Amino acid sequence: MVQVVSPTLSAKEAYTPGLPREFVAERFGIAIDDVAKLGSAENPFGASPKARAAIEGAPLKLDIYPEWSSQLLRTAIARKYGFDPSSVVCGAGETEVISFVLRAFSAPGDAVLMYEPCFPIYHIFAENENRVPVYVPMGPDFDLVVDRYIATLRAGRPKVAFITNPHSPSGRLMAEADIRRICEAAGKETLVVLDEAYIHFTETTGGIELTRDFANLIVLRTFSKAFGLAGLRIGFGIAANAELIRPLLNIKPTWNMGHAQVLGGVAAIEDDEHVRKTVKLIVDMRAYVAERLAGLNRFRMVPGSRSNFFLLEVLDPTLDSTKVFDELLRRGVIVKDGSVSFRGLGDRYLRIDVSLQKHMDRLIWAVKDIESGISSR
Repeated sequence: MVQVVSPTLSAKEAYTPGLPREFVAERFGIAIDDVAKLGSAENPFGASPKARAAIEGAPLKLDIYPEWSSQLLRTAIARKYGFDPSSVVCGAGETEVISFVLRAFSAPGDAVLMYEPCFPIYHIFAENENRVPVYVPMGPDFDLVVDRYIATLRAGRPKVAFITNPHSPSGRLMAEADIRRICEAAGKETLVVLDEAYIHFTETTGGIELTRDFANLIVLRTFSKAFGLAGLRIGFGIAANAELIRPLLNIKPTWNMGHAQVLGGVAAIEDDEHVRKTVKLIVDMRAYVAERLAGLNRFRMVPGSRSNFFLLEVLDPTLDSTKVFDELLRRGVIVKDGSVSFRGLGDRYLRIDVSLQKHMDRLIWAVKDIESGISSR
């Protein structure tokens, strides 16, 4: 058997995606429309109608190479936020842009800073590129402990420092003043990467404008969540300092974005109505679920999420996250098992999406059913 040449690529963990509805429906005999898929943070309303219309109504030129830099999409994103197109780089999902950043701004052996737990792609990509993840523990109830983050940054001088805002998997939101403190502490030696994949659900404008004040800051966003284009794979990085973008354009795969991605993204970035509708549902359903899961004895909804997911803590010592994950599956509810999906989260938490009321009602019923000790569906 031919061996993997790079030792950094052997025996490493892989990303664990959410299960598909079809798997649960077939295994447990549940109608597929009744399965609550709450493990992938997808848009409950589906794709942006403007994006769908743009793709369906235009020739996709399947035989023609796309423009190599996705200039149309970069221009649309730049116009939306008041930047020059040279300030934008696009990728096949935000995850691809993360890979560009790690390769461009760190070398093998360099430290890469992140909270623990965090979005697994940060440390998975870092380890596979022979970078060294440095973890900052979170405080009680997932307090972001910014002073500890800054102290670790100053002590270790990592080449790249990731901040997810709102944080995944907790949903906690970091204040703009704290992001400014981190950028100031990072100085010229560290690139600060502000990952705003879920920023729309915070009902804030996010940190893109901060890049005008800090030459060491790049902001990442995705079209997968609020715009509902997870299957199309579109993400971008934006920085007022175009010198941060140029090397990312140089190392990205030449034709990494196809015609459909570009057309869909150009249309979706202007679909404010779809975003508003999605955000309102998420905010309303977060409160709805919090009210109905309050007062449980075996579980606790961790407070403070500003995202389209939340953490459910397992209080019962006879249970753990994997047992609860399996029990929820049997009841037609897909979530993320924290012990499998997030390094450092342990076996007491599950990350659960916020979605349509019918799916949240099924979740509430399933959790209360497990709470009462009933094992039948």
